[in-house]
Amino acid sequence: KLTARGRHNSLLRKIRLEHIVGAVSVIITVAIAVFIVRNLDVVRSLAGYGYAGVLVVSILAGGTIVVPIPGLAVVFSLGGVLNPLWVGMVAGLGEALGAVTIYLTGMGGRTVMQKRFPRFYPRMVDWVRRKGDVAVFLYSAVFNPFFYPLTLASGALRFGLWRFFLLSWAGKTVKGLTVAYAGYFGLRWLFNIG
Repeated sequence: KLTARGRHNSLLRKIRLEHIVGAVSVIITVAIAVFIVRNLDVVRSLAGYGYAGVLVVSILAGGTIVVPIPGLAVVFSLGGVLNPLWVGMVAGLGEALGAVTIYLTGMGGRTVMQKRFPRFYPRMVDWVRRKGDVAVFLYSAVFNPFFYPLTLASGALRFGLWRFFLLSWAGKTVKGLTVAYAGYFGLRWLFNIG
């Protein structure tokens, strides 16, 4: 049986781990943003690397909320010249992998989020509690700026990393396929490619 002091020490270790995970995630997110700002031409040129380029650009696009990445433009363009099925699937995987850093940031920064967004954050938390699976899938499958706050709230609530990843991957794949096929049909129509 744990004593009060033992429970207190266990809680302190858990809190420290949360802070470490949150700090590392923030550092990774900031590093990705700095890399993108300093090397925007490199990020754009990744599109020339086919499916690997789609994956890298999508990871970067899904992993940062600080700097907008032209991930959807790359998916749209490459959907018109590569197999759109594979472009959409790779983009979905990449964005879901990138979103994991946002999730981990939310896991470690619950207190900061509560203070920083006192009106908006409780609503996201409530939405994740009530409709978690549906919310994560739908928010990741459509174009909206609220996926990132939802991801932070999911991390803060310990929604389940694998569960979050799989639902996010499914939703992001739907979005990636939509954009890739729009590029496929749009570019073929625009340039009358047979």
